[in-house]
Amino acid sequence: MTNTLRSPPLSTPQNATRYAALSDALSDAALLPADRPRSTHGYYDIGELTDEKVTDYLLKRGYTHTEAVFRKEVQNVDPSGRPLKNNDEMGPKKYMRSFTHLEKWVENSLDLYKFELGKILWPIFVYSYLELVEGNDLGEAKEFIDTLHERFVNVHRDEVNSLKLVTLPAHVKENALAKLYLENKYNIPLNKFVVGTLMTFLEKDEEQGGACLRFLLNNYCKIDAVSRGPIEPFSFEAIYRRARNMDLDDVDAQEGIPGAGTKTGVSNRDILNNKAALKLGPLPMDIELRTDVLAELEDEDRINPPRDGTSTLVDEFNQLQPIKKESADSPQRTDIPYPPSRARDVVMEVQKVRENRDRFRIEGRTGGVGPSVSVCMFTLHNTLGNVSAMDFSKDQELVAVGTTDSYIRVWSMDGKPLTSTLRTEKDLKVNNRKLIGHSGPVYSVAFSDAIANLDRNIYEGEGPKPETNSKLLISCSADGQIRLWSLEVWSCLCIYRGHDGPVMSLQWGPHGHYFASGGWDKTIRIWSQDHASAQRLLVGHDTCISTLTWHPNGAYVFSASDESDKSIRMWSVNDGKCVRVLTGHAEYISCLECSPNGKILASADIGGNIFLWDIEKAVRIKRCRGHGRGGIWSMSFSVESNVLVSGGHDNTVRVWDVEMPPEGVKATAQTDGADGAANAANGGVESSNKTSGSNQQGTGSGGAGTSGSTGKKKGKEVTITPDQISAFPTKRTPVKKVVFTRMNLVIAGGCYEPELK
Repeated sequence: MTNTLRSPPLSTPQNATRYAALSDALSDAALLPADRPRSTHGYYDIGELTDEKVTDYLLKRGYTHTEAVFRKEVQNVDPSGRPLKNNDEMGPKKYMRSFTHLEKWVENSLDLYKFELGKILWPIFVYSYLELVEGNDLGEAKEFIDTLHERFVNVHRDEVNSLKLVTLPAHVKENALAKLYLENKYNIPLNKFVVGTLMTFLEKDEEQGGACLRFLLNNYCKIDAVSRGPIEPFSFEAIYRRARNMDLDDVDAQEGIPGAGTKTGVSNRDILNNKAALKLGPLPMDIELRTDVLAELEDEDRINPPRDGTSTLVDEFNQLQPIKKESADSPQRTDIPYPPSRARDVVMEVQKVRENRDRFRIEGRTGGVGPSVSVCMFTLHNTLGNVSAMDFSKDQELVAVGTTDSYIRVWSMDGKPLTSTLRTEKDLKVNNRKLIGHSGPVYSVAFSDAIANLDRNIYEGEGPKPETNSKLLISCSADGQIRLWSLEVWSCLCIYRGHDGPVMSLQWGPHGHYFASGGWDKTIRIWSQDHASAQRLLVGHDTCISTLTWHPNGAYVFSASDESDKSIRMWSVNDGKCVRVLTGHAEYISCLECSPNGKILASADIGGNIFLWDIEKAVRIKRCRGHGRGGIWSMSFSVESNVLVSGGHDNTVRVWDVEMPPEGVKATAQTDGADGAANAANGGVESSNKTSGSNQQGTGSGGAGTSGSTGKKKGKEVTITPDQISAFPTKRTPVKKVVFTRMNLVIAGGCYEPELK
């Protein structure tokens, strides 16, 4: 520092006294000559004393805080002792710097406060621009609005266009919008805790723009501190108000300029719009994997030429995986990291293309007649009512059940012995295995991806034929653990801990490697197979997670919660944000399923209702009814996404036409008593039974648009919508799991309960 310490203004006695004390201290410290004459005010003339001497003295005496304040003050003083005018801080560029600093701070704030703090950005933007124009800083004004206006175009397009017309100081007095903003204070209602956070930021970051922001807020805005909770786009309060089409709070209705009708875009009503951009298209295949698969498909077409009228495997693959450089509707491979492909992946993709070409095709309704669907039912006996979860492997070779007795049992579906890689078990011939490790009821089980193997080894000469069956099983339990099981050595490989309390639901991602879980702690967690800790923590539900499912491109997860929440939320796996909230269920949501085309979500509850949702628009398409009360526990879409199959506690498997509108509702009598026998395909009447201690189970017509009626006793009427294609009753077997295979056949499973009457 080269500045010299000059005499301060003596306008107040306090300044004179302090300066005299400082001069005495400096004299005592031998920084000033003892014979230097005092002035009439009683202090030495220290005009030539350098700043270095003062700071050295203060540091020697231990006055570190005083030294820091002194050093800060003299930085903005010229050699004559007058304050320096910092062109960057005091000039027009301060508005740009202050706004960008505020914007960055808002974006990095807690999600709980972020949306409400965002209310400040719009008025700061407007008043900063008007200040620049009024100050005749026209170049900076143009740069300011050109750089920042994109943030506000979606909500304030008309206002931004009007502000762009204000380019001269004279325009400020003529433009109606400018006059409205300058003649009135902009009202900003904020939660009192948010106000405190804002004030702390302005004081702490004064040099980075806090002073400028405080000037604009004090002169042009009115911050109204309110006692209600902070606004958050998907909070329970916001969803509650939206579901009932309620108006804004009175305090939020006063936001903005009186009579201007302008809002910040994040008020209690505006934030409820489910308008976030989605990428619902399929995930592009890895380039190296695509090249390998295409080469193998060319060999398959050469070895086994297609029949007349059948497309080649290469043509089928190009339709499934078209070459696109960039697709705005699809996520990118770089969004979510996946491990490199293996020989097993190539074999599986080749077989998937073959099965897709040769599958039974469901073309939808023809002449009002629904497509026929075949169902193969597997019934477990002697389970004593303790089965709590069920899943089929995707190659239809294995079935696993989780029990309330804390163990898991796996069967081979064709009765053949299960294989094991343990040397001690090479001669063991059993068709079922028991997996023990959990210490509480098992709520969900899920097999890793699998498919029937190719007839030949495409890597002949390079080793054994790659296996494509399920190698892994995951399970979750009331003990709060998620376990990864090997189906080769039949033991637990890893325990994933993180949930606080029971884990209610879990499911593998569509591309493997990742899986999602939902628990009693109201959170959804995304796990990677090779990491023991969760990769994403999704928080927003107000009650326990009841069920979840993945989007087919692996970029999103859907979850539902029970009790008072009853909302369905869509989460982005990439950044963990909630991008959609769907409300409408009035009862416990028991099942979710997303269509293979990625456009429709099906949700079911214990009241027998199935809701179909348009994911992009976040609106309900229709409600399908026909199941009785007690719960719909599983659903699955056909490959074409035009047929849905469901299974429930009412002992039926039902098939629904997704594309047919729900008009023309029929009512049928729900019966008690004898077993029902129905020919579901031709529209015959079916009957269900009543479980001990549960509600009456519904009955439904097997044909679309027809109604059944009779039973031994008069029962409660249940509505059957005409989009029900067919219904398949079982004998005292609640259906735990239904799934469409890749060949468009339906596999269902349940446990026989002889106590049903």
